Amino acid sequence: MGIIAKQSIKGTFYTYAGAAIGFINVGLLMPKFFRADEVGLINILIALTLIFSQFSTLGFSSVNTRIFPYFRDTENNHNGILSFGMLVTLFGIVLSLIFFWIFKEDLIKSNVEKSSLLGDNIFYLPVLIFFTAYFLFFDSYTKALYDAVTGIFLRDFLVKFINLIIIILFIYSILNFETFVFFYVLTYILPTIIIVAVLIKRKEFSLRRVDHILFKKNKIEIFKVASFGIISGFSGIAIMNIDKYMVNVYLGLSAAGIYSIAFFFGMLVIIPAKSLRKISSIILSDAWKINDTTGIKSIYKKSTINQMIIGALLSIGILINLDNIFQIIPNYAPGRYVIIFIVIGYFFEMSSGVSSMIILSSKYYKTFSYLMLLTLFNTVIFNLIFIPIWNISGAGFASALSLIIFLLIRYFFLLKKFKMQPYSHKHIIILGISIFVYIFNYLIPKNDNYIFDIITRSFIILIIYIVLIYISKVSTEVNKYADKTVTYIKKKLNR
Repeated sequence: MGIIAKQSIKGTFYTYAGAAIGFINVGLLMPKFFRADEVGLINILIALTLIFSQFSTLGFSSVNTRIFPYFRDTENNHNGILSFGMLVTLFGIVLSLIFFWIFKEDLIKSNVEKSSLLGDNIFYLPVLIFFTAYFLFFDSYTKALYDAVTGIFLRDFLVKFINLIIIILFIYSILNFETFVFFYVLTYILPTIIIVAVLIKRKEFSLRRVDHILFKKNKIEIFKVASFGIISGFSGIAIMNIDKYMVNVYLGLSAAGIYSIAFFFGMLVIIPAKSLRKISSIILSDAWKINDTTGIKSIYKKSTINQMIIGALLSIGILINLDNIFQIIPNYAPGRYVIIFIVIGYFFEMSSGVSSMIILSSKYYKTFSYLMLLTLFNTVIFNLIFIPIWNISGAGFASALSLIIFLLIRYFFLLKKFKMQPYSHKHIIILGISIFVYIFNYLIPKNDNYIFDIITRSFIILIIYIVLIYISKVSTEVNKYADKTVTYIKKKLNR
């Protein structure tokens, strides 16, 4: 448990530090110094890379998580599961590249009339697919070796930090856009090289053939876990990226660039949940082993309350500063309703707590895969319906709608299967406080200096929100943390 706690703290730090750098990169610098179609190119390349590379792993990331313990043996190089997984991933990459070459011309033709940038740079895609697929595989392998931090550091922090450097080099005309794209691609290749080097240094990288006896014993379970891993993993990545691709097809790279930036602002609401859910998945797995449904219900209820508090605060912070955001990036004003829709969608996602982790860690993990597939289908259908009607706002609405339907299905599934109902009057109080604070925002005088207005407005709303949440006593954890903080400050001041 000590290892888990330490890694959770480190992982959370790198996630938040990376999110801060990502905000500077994607939220401030790129919209201001890059053309919308240039931003669109970067986002489409990464979106397509993630979709293809997630499929390329053929679900073996899930195998590393669930089946690795049966192969674990340091002296015998974990019975060759690494080399077997590498071969499976290579086969998946070959399949992905075949699909890529089949649809390559269609990808280019769908953009050539709106922008030639994708056609000029699409040759980077196979390289990105190869290295990203292997990173996903090696990252899952290092997690199986009790190291969850290395992957988080490399992809959530290091990549964004290096991107910041090359963005600055572009801003000062040290790099032109063509060279910028080249270095941007190199940045996404680097983590794979580093994580392999780390495994070699730790003597955890071996090309030993898989133990046939162990493989034969577990092959049916490996196949089942990998199959459902493909469904859930591919669906998850596709859900997060298919809307950007569809905006690109319907409206062009410039619209995709605007949509991507707007979507990023909306996604800020969900960032705190990522670390919390990784931590909770460990606790939930242990609870399911001993069938501690009472403990799981308690975790579920507390997570919905605490994440709703955080999600509401972040949602309010973004929505009250929309005018200021578009003063900073005026060319991205068409993305206003995208931000609103995505913020609403992710506020409800935050309010669902760890419902997805409860299903994933239970015997119904297959059901979760089917639900992910259904959500992907809904996302595509809703985008086909609403993009032609409302342009990029339609894409934002489609994403939020498919997400909310997914949340409702998860809620009723847990209610039916396990009689878990986490919501109470406390959630209504949090919602009431949130609405009151949002309305109070309109009483705060507008300052012409948008930077000053962001700081003062956000600070006033933050204080009012925290005080009301504390007084209402809706969260024991929040109140305990607040009391400890006040006590600590008093001690410091009395010295």
